Amino acid sequence: MRILRYLTREVLVHMIAVSFVLLVIIFSGRFVKYLAEAAVGDLAADILLPVMFYRLPGFLELILPLGLFIGILMSYGRLYAESEMVILTACGVSPSRLAAYTLVPALLVMLLVAAFSLFITPLGAARSEALLEDPSSSQGLQSLAAGRFQSRRSTNTVSYAQTISGDGIMHSVFLSQRERDSEGRLRMLVTVAEEGEVRLDPETGARYLELRNGYRYDGYPGRLDYQVVSFKRFGELIPEPKGGIRTADPVDGRPTRVLLGSDQPDNVAALHWRLSIPLMVPVVAVIAMCLSRTDHRRGRYVKMIPAFLIYLAYLMLLANARSTMESGESGPAGNMWLIHALFLCAALVMLYGPLLWNGFKYRWSLHGQA
Repeated sequence: MRILRYLTREVLVHMIAVSFVLLVIIFSGRFVKYLAEAAVGDLAADILLPVMFYRLPGFLELILPLGLFIGILMSYGRLYAESEMVILTACGVSPSRLAAYTLVPALLVMLLVAAFSLFITPLGAARSEALLEDPSSSQGLQSLAAGRFQSRRSTNTVSYAQTISGDGIMHSVFLSQRERDSEGRLRMLVTVAEEGEVRLDPETGARYLELRNGYRYDGYPGRLDYQVVSFKRFGELIPEPKGGIRTADPVDGRPTRVLLGSDQPDNVAALHWRLSIPLMVPVVAVIAMCLSRTDHRRGRYVKMIPAFLIYLAYLMLLANARSTMESGESGPAGNMWLIHALFLCAALVMLYGPLLWNGFKYRWSLHGQA
């Protein structure tokens, strides 16, 4: 039990330190990226931190397996480099027993990642989506502050809504947009309406600004040939910036129980992805344990690069399998479980391969002596 506590403490301490650093790097990068959207008016600044907080579980479910993987490499690499693992081996800690010890913190991390992947992350994604769909706080043309003109440099648009009711209805809406035609001439589009509302297409996830009872003016400044259109109802697609905060897949916010009863390819792919992230934790833990073997002459960082390549290959193959399943090109289980089986076999080969090879060489030497 002392050996188990010692190894578990070493692995978890390194995992927490690595995960914290990775979280700070990723969170800071995303925050700066979204802050740029708020600076040009594509996102209301007052919801930036709540949305990032709701998406934090989605970061953690991918960071924790990588943190565990690196934590095992660093902690066990130190034990090998300082000959502590040699002492443990001399005390009877076989590779199988060491793998069992390693799986204890790995199973704890797997349960935590499963909680994030299956329950907390979808809830956070749904909450962040609800914030972004709020007419008083969302991005693009939907980001209107009552009683204030707002300019958006990304679309050359000026918007205004006199009041916004609690149910999301905007009253006395004004929109002005500048654009260049094919000949480079400046063109103005001005729209005024009694009221407006943002509607979401449930099939595509696209958002439309629907204006009611108004006029639209289209023409070139300095000329008298403006086109005036009167409308009872007018709809305009709200552009979504590429790489913006709303580029997440809508299926990510659906509860797991909804995915269980669905046969749509995107729902099935999302369900298997949510199950795959926790299941990869014990597999990468065993792989990291095997790759951490070193000595004091080579150091504990000698196998970091090949270890990273193996981990990235595992994760990218799973992501590619999810994309294949979403396109409907594979069966319900797809190639995702085949990938798990492949890396599990690789982990077992790395774990027991040296023992089998040494046993084979020993029997061969005895046969040669005979």
